[in-house]
Amino acid sequence: MSAPVQPPVFSIGSVDAQRVEGALSLLEPRWTTWTAMILAQGNRPMRVYDVAAQLPFISEQFVGKRLATMRTAGLVTREDARRGAPYRLSMLGESLHPVHRTVSDWSHAYLPLGRMPEAERVEDALSRLHLRHSTAVIQVLDEGGPMRLGHIAERADLGNQFARVRLVRLQADGLVTRTGPRHGDPYILTDAGQALGAVYASVEHWSNPLTERRTSPAPRPIPAATRTHTGVPLEVDGARTAAALRRSAVAPTSLFSHAPQPQPRVPAAVTAQSAPGRSR
Repeated sequence: MSAPVQPPVFSIGSVDAQRVEGALSLLEPRWTTWTAMILAQGNRPMRVYDVAAQLPFISEQFVGKRLATMRTAGLVTREDARRGAPYRLSMLGESLHPVHRTVSDWSHAYLPLGRMPEAERVEDALSRLHLRHSTAVIQVLDEGGPMRLGHIAERADLGNQFARVRLVRLQADGLVTRTGPRHGDPYILTDAGQALGAVYASVEHWSNPLTERRTSPAPRPIPAATRTHTGVPLEVDGARTAAALRRSAVAPTSLFSHAPQPQPRVPAAVTAQSAPGRSR
């Protein structure tokens, strides 16, 4: 009997932290993932009011501003500059699906968030990962943890105060914890932090120049955990989202227009360690 096939392992330390964080800064702004998924689901050029009709919890004016920002970032395009001209995903925007899938799988496996819309889950994950120098700190701990604050700051080339602020946020986001309750106890990655290799690899691959992308095979979604995606109604969970949807009579039923596929398994446990409170 042949041995089971093991999923690929992606090294946190092998990615370009600056490139990853640059890509995450394009994807993290609130409602970017929602908008990209709506355009992908529609699979056609859509005007601002068409997209806004699928996002009843924010104003049409804000949707227009978000689409304009996404166009500047190269995620969407439009056929002409006339007022009211429709938007569609660019080649770069269309290639986001493997990133969204990998980020969602990682979140499902390691973040105890309960049921929530896929777009909301992805945006929550991106908000935990995008901050400047977070990737460098995680790389340092992945390579040499447990480590005390001073050693982390030195290895990541950061000031002690900035490193402390970043570590507090990473603790609140469930990516870093301390080995003990005392002040000065070393820091170490949580299970969620240790499993970020696939997410970083997917984001880095997506950020490659489009010219390089055209000459290489289309990337497969990078597995982060075993999970079968199911369409989740937009009206579940997420305090702001749920409240807004209750105020609205219009809401889409699913964020994905296709039948989602199961992902290979990466063994790990959901981190249940205590951490400071976080806010988006």
